[in-house]
Amino acid sequence: MTPEDIAKRASELRWKLPQDYHDRWVESIYAESARIASRNVEQEGKTFRLTWERRLDTLLTNRWTGIPIMILMLAAILWITIIGANIPSGILANILLDHGHPLMKQLADAAHLPWWLSGVLVDGLYLTMAWVISVMLPPMAIFFPLFTMLEDFGYLPRVAFNLDHLFQRVGAHGKQALTMSMGWGCNAAGIVATRVIDSPRERLIAIITNNFALCNGRWPTQILLATVFLGVLVPPAFAGIVSAGAVLAVALFGVTLTFFTSWILSTTVLKGEASTFTLELPPFRPPNILRTLYTSLIDRTLIVLWRAIVFAAPAGVVLWSISNIQINGVSLAQWLVTILDGPGWFIGLNGVILVAYIVAIPANEIVIPTVLMLTVMTTGLTGVGEQGAGVMFETSENSALAMLLQAGGWTTLTAICLMLFSLCHNPCSTTIYTIYKETKSLKWTLVSTFMPIGFGIVICGSVAFVWRMLAS
Repeated sequence: MTPEDIAKRASELRWKLPQDYHDRWVESIYAESARIASRNVEQEGKTFRLTWERRLDTLLTNRWTGIPIMILMLAAILWITIIGANIPSGILANILLDHGHPLMKQLADAAHLPWWLSGVLVDGLYLTMAWVISVMLPPMAIFFPLFTMLEDFGYLPRVAFNLDHLFQRVGAHGKQALTMSMGWGCNAAGIVATRVIDSPRERLIAIITNNFALCNGRWPTQILLATVFLGVLVPPAFAGIVSAGAVLAVALFGVTLTFFTSWILSTTVLKGEASTFTLELPPFRPPNILRTLYTSLIDRTLIVLWRAIVFAAPAGVVLWSISNIQINGVSLAQWLVTILDGPGWFIGLNGVILVAYIVAIPANEIVIPTVLMLTVMTTGLTGVGEQGAGVMFETSENSALAMLLQAGGWTTLTAICLMLFSLCHNPCSTTIYTIYKETKSLKWTLVSTFMPIGFGIVICGSVAFVWRMLAS
């Protein structure tokens, strides 16, 4: 088409438009502006009526009500996740563990596999993957959709608004509130979420400190210890409140450590000014259920679960191997427990717990089953966990669990220190791998891995020292 044809066509279209088109277009813009102003600007001499969005925003971003509502919202999501995940976790455990494990053993026997190959593949590889799926899948399938719904509704930007001034005071970015919240579901997902932070320095701070947000692999440990050792210290009517309060206290302590560590980093090795950003509070809108389910279940839950399975599978092989390889009649697991008992005592733990955390680096979900298996092995108890050395198990009876752990030398101090150490220890291998992919730096990956361990040793050692001083 030649320039002459284009000019001719434009002239024809201009003649087809109404004569007052321009005036009507300008009037519509002014009308829309007046409508927005009438909803959001108070005019002198007129009664100002807040819309429900403004009323809700005033409540959620108020300096006195914003943070308490945020804590209550978090507690509600955690409660729904914990309560809702019990039944599906039990169903998956029944299918994959109670029925699947014996079936796999029968298939291995039918195939005439050597005992060591059957142990590695079934008791090690399969059992670990089954534990990860049964423990991780239900909480993630509940937590991530709830979290995504809050994100779609427009609440998460309000969380960043409430915490922005706190993060700026410690030299971090306000959007770190969003990545920290994501880390409560999965630290690997929280690391990926730091991409929303433009400043490389502040993004690195968010990556290093994300491990202080309790992931769903550590919630079962927190809940179990609070229920078995702390809930029993009060009358039964208050046991649930005390247990939930203890878990929430550990989670909030993790937030405190996030601020403290961010301040240390921003004033030392990552010194710099906190960048400012314009935080636009989007309008509240109803979540798109189908998009929410796809984003939370496909993009987050299944991808993170697959990574956890891939990294956790070798842990089962290692656990079975160190439990069955013996030197002078003593298994490697017992040998490691004996060596680490001394250092463990100084920080309020024991050798069994430290070995369990070393083995469970690939996946935090297998800590408690590993602890129980090693406790039975080292104490020689009968009647529980008699499937063989290196075979993880778990009991749903809190009283039986308490008796088993107490037989292994556990006290209230051990439970408290383990709750704190569960918060302050190295990330799982999935998160470590994600940190390296996001930072492309071995140095910062090592810092992110070992710095929490240093905090855990200092905090648990201090608690154990004060506890024993008061008890003496």
